[in-house]
Amino acid sequence: MNSTFILLTGCSCGGKSTLLEALRKRGFATVPEPGRRIVSEENAGNGQALPWVNLRAFALRAVEMAKSDLTSVRDAKGLVFFDRGLIDAAVALEQSGGQTVKETLDGCRPYAKKVFVVPPWKELFAKDAERKHDFKTAVQEYDRINRTLDDLGYTIRELPQAPVFERANTILHECGAL
Repeated sequence: MNSTFILLTGCSCGGKSTLLEALRKRGFATVPEPGRRIVSEENAGNGQALPWVNLRAFALRAVEMAKSDLTSVRDAKGLVFFDRGLIDAAVALEQSGGQTVKETLDGCRPYAKKVFVVPPWKELFAKDAERKHDFKTAVQEYDRINRTLDDLGYTIRELPQAPVFERANTILHECGAL
């Protein structure tokens, strides 16, 4: 477990990317969501690993990208914030009928024990070219991620539906950086 690797996860369109950007602007190292990067690449390419085309192919790419992200920041100094990550990708892989989360993680605990989770926030939710699922599907994913985090022994800290500045301050305070 790397106590400086802080995972932000939760419901799609709950404000994670906006929160990550706010933390980046405050000078912290950040890692963008693998899924959004993959969708962007696939939309520009052949589109075979899009989650709505082939969830397993998408999830396998997300697992590999998340592992690569962890390796790329292993020597970073200070806190590193991840918008989703290996656990999210492993949950998607299991959902697709692939290997279980525990098999994917293979005993690895890549993030700090406390994970910050954004709850479903219907007023923020919007479909776009990179997010084609509906709110109900997003809530189901949120529930799977929370169950998995709990099963893995992580401490779940659900963030309030509040302005990004308040959410960032909450995280930084709880990480001892404010």
